[in-house]
Amino acid sequence: MKRIGIVFGGRSGEHDISLMSAASVLEAIDRTKYTPVMIGIDLDGGWHICPEDAQAIVDGSWQKLSVPLDFGMLKETVDFVLPVLHGTLGEDRTIQGLFEMMDIPYGGCGVLASAICMDKAMAKDIFLRNGIPTCAYQVVTGEEIEEDLPGVVRSLRSYFRSPVFVKPSNAGSSLGISRASTSAEIGRALLLAASYDRRVLVEAAIDGLEVETAVIGNSVIKVGAIGAITTPSEFYDFDAKYNDDSGTQLIIPAPLSKSIAEEVTSIAKKAYIATDCCGFARVDFFVERRTGKVLINEINTIPGLTKYSLFPRLWQEVGISFTEILDRIIELGYERYYDKNRRQTIRRR
Repeated sequence: MKRIGIVFGGRSGEHDISLMSAASVLEAIDRTKYTPVMIGIDLDGGWHICPEDAQAIVDGSWQKLSVPLDFGMLKETVDFVLPVLHGTLGEDRTIQGLFEMMDIPYGGCGVLASAICMDKAMAKDIFLRNGIPTCAYQVVTGEEIEEDLPGVVRSLRSYFRSPVFVKPSNAGSSLGISRASTSAEIGRALLLAASYDRRVLVEAAIDGLEVETAVIGNSVIKVGAIGAITTPSEFYDFDAKYNDDSGTQLIIPAPLSKSIAEEVTSIAKKAYIATDCCGFARVDFFVERRTGKVLINEINTIPGLTKYSLFPRLWQEVGISFTEILDRIIELGYERYYDKNRRQTIRRR
């Protein structure tokens, strides 16, 4: 059986969410086809071989039960890698580049798509270039914020109507995001976002229903059900995503008209292709309440796979189990690996 390395943890602010996702993957993977090899990366960047114990992974005790792994031996340890690393240094192309250099097949998006989609501002530039509607936005840098915070705030106030959302361009799980209306709030939000990333994205707030859909495929792309998110919070923040008592509701299928649902599906495919995604991803949208206009928000190339997460539930809605989806992700990873290896890379004399 193929040894599937499930790589989790990492050095990002989403470390704990990765543990939850990895436990879910461990419990769902088909052990009649694959031998899971649990590989944890601690907060200092150390690699470990861990026991196949979902509870130990979630509660963090896996580190005490693990043995060190020299990641230079990864190719001898596993046949395939399934990265379950959310956020920076995992979802952002860095780990994908490592697997490419080591010639190890892996699941999910490649280097280019991972880099594009992790940087929300860059992804929005590509959406607009491809005629994919998104909300109004501006990008400022940490250097600009540090040098002239009042000037940056004035510029943003002249461009946007209040309120706005301010977020790190490279981050996930709503870390570092603020909703801001006044100059003082915008200033504080910019400083917070800049503490996570040197590029800060400022977006017009949308009065709309937040919906998400799941996509899977390489050249042949399939889109799952559409789910809606409602929360009593000002926005779908970290607590709303991962706290049982947050009051957040996930509604599947989303309460959309047939025409709007078809538009969400169509745009999800178009955005997936435009950003060179492959394997799988989750695509997030807003549907404006007043106009019904569909606006893409972002693409997550390693979406959450926890018990709270929409990605597996959106496939279950259309009759496909999480185990079957994991099978398909592995198949697609091998498909891309073999296709890439057929390409010419060296011109021989």
